[in-house]
Amino acid sequence: MSFNIAIDGPAGAGKSTIAKTVAKELGFIYVDTGAMYRAIALFLIRNDIDASEIDRIEEVLDEINITIEYENNAQLVMLNGENVNSYIRTEKVGIMTSAVSTHACVRNKLLQLQRQLAETSDVLMDGRDIGTCVLPNADLKIYLTASSRTRAERRWKELTERGVECDINQIEKDIIDRDNQDMNREIAPLKQADDAVLVDTSNMNIEEVVAHLIALVNEKKA
Repeated sequence: MSFNIAIDGPAGAGKSTIAKTVAKELGFIYVDTGAMYRAIALFLIRNDIDASEIDRIEEVLDEINITIEYENNAQLVMLNGENVNSYIRTEKVGIMTSAVSTHACVRNKLLQLQRQLAETSDVLMDGRDIGTCVLPNADLKIYLTASSRTRAERRWKELTERGVECDINQIEKDIIDRDNQDMNREIAPLKQADDAVLVDTSNMNIEEVVAHLIALVNEKKA
């Protein structure tokens, strides 16, 4: 029988970094649901389709094929056969992702594939609504968060290290705005599942968070 782990939380909480590391340590399949949504958002941007054009989005969904592949232990997000890792982490794609992920047609496109994988394999999924909607019966649910300032500082550091000029106060404002949008969207809003373990990473480094999550898994399995 498969063992499923669901990690939810707001943007910038470190879900992807933590999830990838924990999955590798445990030998689980990591399913980056956020990256899959981002790939759809990228496709729409490239085809000049606005997030509000639901009919057009529904029409083109059949043209979109998204897979997760691994090469040299690195995850590759493939959009219609193209590795789009370097294109899906921009702010523009992030904003589009938050908007289109509210559409039922987009969610349904990805939901079936995600659940089928969870039924047959030990998987770790991270996103906004994994524990509440995608895998409501997950063996372990974690709500990973951090203060808006901490998340802004992490994003600011990431951008400046890449040579991108940015304003930390604007970054924090964008994060707060996105939290509000994600938490108040009509379909599958971001929220902590009733049976999820709250993990605040504001004062924890990556190694500490990974160790804590692995301890939670071992406790659950015991």
